[in-house]
Amino acid sequence: MADGEAPGGRSLRTSIGEFPLEEYRLGLAGRTWSVLHTGAILSHADEQRYLRQERERLPYGVVLWPAAIALAHEVAAHGDALRGARVLELGAGTGLPGIVAATLGADVVQTDRLELALSVCRRNGARNGAHAITYRLADWAAWDDAGRYDWILGSDVLYAEAMHPHLRRILLANLAPGGRVLLSDPFRAPALAALEAMEADGWTIAFGKWTVGEGAEARAVAVYELAPPAPR
Repeated sequence: MADGEAPGGRSLRTSIGEFPLEEYRLGLAGRTWSVLHTGAILSHADEQRYLRQERERLPYGVVLWPAAIALAHEVAAHGDALRGARVLELGAGTGLPGIVAATLGADVVQTDRLELALSVCRRNGARNGAHAITYRLADWAAWDDAGRYDWILGSDVLYAEAMHPHLRRILLANLAPGGRVLLSDPFRAPALAALEAMEADGWTIAFGKWTVGEGAEARAVAVYELAPPAPR
């Protein structure tokens, strides 16, 4: 059977086995969102345990990362600015930020390069009543979306330096005039280098910081708001 949701239960069937799905609930401003995932990677220790798994490590997109939680908070904080907006989510994974945007009135396109991640994304959209979402398999290196978006979202999408040129090309090609980009990242070195290079090329970058988790294992996550260089 192909990778996807196992029938009759809260689990995910993959080529390396069947995994239980856990629920994460996000409550903000009187609303609650709920997403399923195969495990939360919140602290540095969680991340190291995940990375040490070799044979049975699930794809990044079906676990829940702190950057997705922080970005969902940031999206919710924008509130009415999302109503009627066109939103593109890159590397959507479990889909939390895009789902929040859709339930706030945005028309959302969620993309991921893995069908397994999109299958979880679809299920999470449905459980939140987020019907204004289109799901697309997409590879940044073979990107063919010509649409323009008012907002482009991405959580923890800057960790791979080899993908930075593709990401920059997508942002420039798909951001509508006056549009903004929201990228969240837990202060990884490759992300900081990419953002410094973009700022040197004329991008305007502002950032806020969210804390995900509690106590000694709390994780600091930056959410960057980017505006493209002024046309020459």
